[in-house]
Amino acid sequence: MDYNVVIDIFSDDVDILNVILNELYFERDRKFMRKIDDSLVAWLHAFNHELAISMTAGIEFSPESVREGLAAITQTFITDVPDIAMIIDNAIKHVPVRIYHPQPLISLPVFIYLHGGGHVAGSLDVYDPICRKLAQASQHIIVAVDYRLAPEYPYPTAVNDAYLCVQYLWSALDRMDVNYIPHIAIGGDSAGGALAATVCALAQDDDTVKIHQQVLIYPSLDYTLSLPSTVINGNDYFLQINKVRWYFDQYFKNNQDRYKASPLWMPISTRFPSTLVITTEFCPLRDEGVYYYQQLRQQGISAQHYHVPDMVHAFLNLESMVPQHCQQVYTKIGQFLLTEE
Repeated sequence: MDYNVVIDIFSDDVDILNVILNELYFERDRKFMRKIDDSLVAWLHAFNHELAISMTAGIEFSPESVREGLAAITQTFITDVPDIAMIIDNAIKHVPVRIYHPQPLISLPVFIYLHGGGHVAGSLDVYDPICRKLAQASQHIIVAVDYRLAPEYPYPTAVNDAYLCVQYLWSALDRMDVNYIPHIAIGGDSAGGALAATVCALAQDDDTVKIHQQVLIYPSLDYTLSLPSTVINGNDYFLQINKVRWYFDQYFKNNQDRYKASPLWMPISTRFPSTLVITTEFCPLRDEGVYYYQQLRQQGISAQHYHVPDMVHAFLNLESMVPQHCQQVYTKIGQFLLTEE
């Protein structure tokens, strides 16, 4: 039975609705969730139940609620926050950034990181623990970018902010007296992955910018949502496809061509950086990452694909439930960045 039909029929009797939804979720869990890591199944069951109740109550998404939700989940489930020797809050032009230098007396290469959150949520503070772990694992200087968010600042503001940081990175680090090696990697998770891939596509034709490596973590690469995993994994696996559509509607406020804005459909030249794509099995964006990796390989670009078969989207933000999976991803990123220089 379709969950939306159940909600419509029993919307006036929350107690009966709860019982029926529990039975439906249990049956679905037995059929479809047996391959998801056991550490996530109970939490995901509860999350989906609460989501259904919210739908029944007619609660709609808002920028404030999704920002608070992402912040709360990340704060709750990332409890191990490592110390980093030097952290600087500053700006590149008008864009706030946070610099993480794990060994400030030593010159290290730079990894520009663009956080996830559907172009609507996320911030330097929310992603602080993830950036600390990236700095520690990669032994790179992490430059976390606080690009402006939709709907207040719709497309292409975030792209412009990210590209500006790449263009003026070296002069900004000189001004901050940071020891660095002039070697740029760029990356991000989810919507941050979309921004990183878009910046790499734009940089192909810019002789003043050289990006050596790219790391995409369960990236959002197709704003047309045209690949099968958006249907296969579009419900029940943490990131709901209706929420993705809502995110994109906030981002594209001026009827821009979503196909042309999608990094998945942008041209790829031999100037493209070597790339690591990380995907998860139970993610609506899974196929976008896989297809992007295949396109890079077909164009002769050095690319690696790391697939996590029993995880959902955004599991780095759920670390305390799946610490081993998160550590493996950080290790993989560190190995890629250090061996592909």
